[in-house]
Order: sequence, then C-alpha cells, then structure tokens
Amino acid sequence: MNRIMLVDDEKNILNALRRVLMGGVEIEGESVELSVEIFDSPSDALRRAEVAAFDLVISDYRMPEMGGVEFLKAFRKIQPNAARMVLSGYADFAGLMEAINEAEIYRFISKPWNDYDLKFAISQALSFRKLLMENQRLADIVRMQQGQLSKQELALRRLEEESPGITKVNWGADGSVIIDENDV
Repeated sequence: MNRIMLVDDEKNILNALRRVLMGGVEIEGESVELSVEIFDSPSDALRRAEVAAFDLVISDYRMPEMGGVEFLKAFRKIQPNAARMVLSGYADFAGLMEAINEAEIYRFISKPWNDYDLKFAISQALSFRKLLMENQRLADIVRMQQGQLSKQELALRRLEEESPGITKVNWGADGSVIIDENDV
C-alpha cells in the first residue's frame, strides 16, 4: 500500500481528491490501494511528515499559510525520496519554474482535474519513485560491498526512510531521552 499526503487549504478539494483516490490506482497492471492523509494546514502536514513516511505528496500551489513551493521544499528536506506534485488552479510561468527547479516536483496538474488523468499521473509518479528507490537500494549494496558504506549506515538509512526521525534522539545532559510533548 502506498501512502499519499494531500495538502490544500480548501477542505472541499481535499475531500474530492480523497474520494477519487479511494479506489486506488493501477500500477504496472496491478490494482494498488492507497492510504490517503489530508491536511488543510501545511504546518500540520510538515509535522506529520516528521514522523510518518509518505510515497507521494500533492500540494496546492497557493495557500494562505505557506505557498506550495515553500511547503514542498520543506517537505523535501524531511523526506527527500517522496515524489512531489503540485495541483493548482493558478499557473504562471515563473511559479511553474520555481516549483520544478526549487521543489523538484514530478508533475504540475491544473484544477479542475480530470479524474483519470490525475490517477494516471499518480500511478506514474509512484512507479517512478519505486524505480528510484530500487536503484538507490542497489547502489547502496554496491557501496557496502566496496566498503564505502557500513551495514549500520545502511540499516540507519532504511529505518529513516520507513520512519522519519526515528534515528534522531534528543538526549538530556543526564543521558535521559527528551520527548517533545507535540510528538506524543
């Protein structure tokens, strides 16, 4: 099952997108279920990204709290391997260039969207991400065989991909683990 994050300041858009994706998508000839989480606040979405891994994030371009490009750049710092897409009713050339060059988006989709085209774009993004992850895994194996990467470093990378933030522990001066109340 692939996990998708949707971020838009309009709740009706989020609900419509979730309904479209409830049936899943077809990837490489197989029907795949999607786990979809929606957020109407980019800040809340970023906090969630710090503790849960996503395969794909789709963001609105214009949001009052934080722009879509700014959000996707911050998201990329937390989860660099997740695919990123922008879904927006506003498209200007400068904004599109910023999204591609700075947030490294996979695709820009305009509102209103066509359900079939949206599901096809998501399927392609997930397939592309799967291929990139497999290439990265194979490259890591080669690095480990050549002594450039230890088994421990490889295991830490995998843990961080599966559960972002799990390898980062806040230690107190007395050796205790400091737990942020916002994480509980």
